[in-house]
Amino acid sequence: MQVVSMTEARNNFKAIFDAVFLNNEEVIIHRKGRENVVVIPFDEYNSIKETNYLLSSAKNREVLMRSLKDAREGKVFEKDLIEE
Repeated sequence: MQVVSMTEARNNFKAIFDAVFLNNEEVIIHRKGRENVVVIPFDEYNSIKETNYLLSSAKNREVLMRSLKDAREGKVFEKDLIEE
């Protein structure tokens, strides 16, 4: 993860965006006296939003966590897909 100042970000806008996109790298832009911001790849942003959505429902979160626990314990099985 890279941290740059606001001035550096402004002066190297294209290079920073290329690094984020090409290297799947987060860049923190430090803003003196203000909240910092993070530039992330759009796919990563979408993934975060989807995860937040899936975990926002208590029931859905419970089902997902149970499924993860079962998978980690080897309690898995295969099913054939029905093609139509």
